Amino acid sequence: MNLLESLLLALDALRANKMRSFLTMLGVIIGVGAVIGLVSVGTGATHKVTAQVESLGSNVIMVTPSGGRGRDLRAEDAAMLADRVPGVAEAVPVTNQSALVVWMGHSTQTRVTGTNEALPAVDRSTVAAGRFLSSQDVSYRRQVAVLGSTTKEDLFGLRDAVGETVRINGYPFTVIGVLAKQGEGGLFSSNSDDRVIIPFSTAERVFGSTRIGNIYVLTAPGTSVDLTVNHIKRIFELRFNSDQAVTVYSQQQILATVSSITGTLTALLGAIAGVSLLVGGIGIMNIMLVSVTERTREIGVRKAVGAKNRQILAQFLVESTLTSVIGGLIGIALGEVGSQVMSRVGGIPSIVTWQWVLLAFGFAAAVGLFFGIYPAMRAARLDPIEALRHD
Repeated sequence: MNLLESLLLALDALRANKMRSFLTMLGVIIGVGAVIGLVSVGTGATHKVTAQVESLGSNVIMVTPSGGRGRDLRAEDAAMLADRVPGVAEAVPVTNQSALVVWMGHSTQTRVTGTNEALPAVDRSTVAAGRFLSSQDVSYRRQVAVLGSTTKEDLFGLRDAVGETVRINGYPFTVIGVLAKQGEGGLFSSNSDDRVIIPFSTAERVFGSTRIGNIYVLTAPGTSVDLTVNHIKRIFELRFNSDQAVTVYSQQQILATVSSITGTLTALLGAIAGVSLLVGGIGIMNIMLVSVTERTREIGVRKAVGAKNRQILAQFLVESTLTSVIGGLIGIALGEVGSQVMSRVGGIPSIVTWQWVLLAFGFAAAVGLFFGIYPAMRAARLDPIEALRHD
């Protein structure tokens, strides 16, 4: 009996017990589907975060306070870096606060970013209408605002917003510009389009605090980013008398950290989902053992007419492997659909990679083969006389 005959016999056995065959496959279906779905979303999240960091450019350095009393960053620190650190083209102070923005009875709770005129050089934002902040706006603490596209739509709909007056925490601000749509997942918030940008000097008055959350340093072309990072660390170490006062990251360091964390999480998700494949394999072995018991007389008849042990072994191995393979194919389809559903619900892009698909499918087939060995060997070792006596 060749492999084709074993395959046909396996198909006949699966068709003869459709419901039991499906339930046997279910563990493999769920396992493969979970692996592909979870890993695809994890891979998509990795690409999303990586793209956000890469969009800053390779010459951007982030300075963040590490916490601790008396170690808050101020806008003056950004000016100090621009003056004292060679090769710094721009030092952009950024502070973020949630605030209620109101216009003519329309209101929205959004993120208000206090910064200066150099922000577009860092986050690559562009103005679709009007203008961005100017150095004079910052110097004179003008109450002017630039709206993100989503915030503009929430307040003004299709109307032109430039020149209108909105209130932020009760303070009147003149809208001087509207940003072009950037899409979800920005640098300063989960949605770069849902924000309002005002001068940091004005934000100090509106929010009653001179603290800032971050300083984004843009280095000049040809400047060593690593040397600049070390220089910035040394300056703040001397100022705060501590090397733990601030955290300074270059884009390369952030990418390495993000890739390490998201890669570990993705592998962990895949491993957790892979456990269900092992459970599915145990289910296959159990059903195959039941099948051997039920078909003992059939095995005896086949041996009586000349079937060899290796042919009986091949028949049951093919049947268990085929069960796992069919379950794997269904699981692949289920995983792709599930990843798209999770992507739409969670707002995270889903990326199905063929490497993980092949790995999950290959593992499923290996599970069927491995867990089918014992039942197949048990069937092959049956004594034909005893098997024929079996009821």
